[in-house]
Amino acid sequence: MRIPFIVRGLLAAGAVAMPLIGNAESNYQTGAASPMTATAHVDFQITIPKFLFLRVGNGTGTAAGGWATQAVIDQITWAPTAAQLGTGPLGGTGGDLGGGTETAVVVANNGNVTLTSSTLGALNDGAAGDTISYTNITTAASHNTTATVLAAPALADGATTTVTLTAVGKIVQQDAKWAYSYANATIPPQGVYGGINANNSRVTYTASVP
Repeated sequence: MRIPFIVRGLLAAGAVAMPLIGNAESNYQTGAASPMTATAHVDFQITIPKFLFLRVGNGTGTAAGGWATQAVIDQITWAPTAAQLGTGPLGGTGGDLGGGTETAVVVANNGNVTLTSSTLGALNDGAAGDTISYTNITTAASHNTTATVLAAPALADGATTTVTLTAVGKIVQQDAKWAYSYANATIPPQGVYGGINANNSRVTYTASVP
């Protein structure tokens, strides 16, 4: 008996499809057993990506989420009057929170985080050749939203300093308000030290995970 081509095609398609139907588990029981039981199983899988989020200053995202990349670089400035020079610490201006204070956030999910700060050298005033050391700028970290306050690596001239953020259950979720202060302990030569990515003005913060 010849099977028409169309019918043969349908039979072949059905033969291919039938094993797929068998992928779902079932268990049929019959008889007089008491109690009678039947079992079936389902497997689940959740895939979590490894990620790392760092924010210092203006940016999108908090320790609670909503992370995104944003290329806005803040500037913290000091402009003491002649009468203020050498008289002690001064808070700055600027920062996303104002008053020389920045929002700082680190969130990661793969163990301890290494957080570093690095500079190219002391702040300088260009051709005049005078400098102000980064050791004159301190960072005070205070509570923002998370239980663990995010520590700030110290600033140093032409060097990298490091803090280690300890994970809990492989998770680091820390933030802080970083308030920058200028020691103002001496009277430097007249000039403009630093700038916008000039005269060693830029500090680079880097977070890394294994």
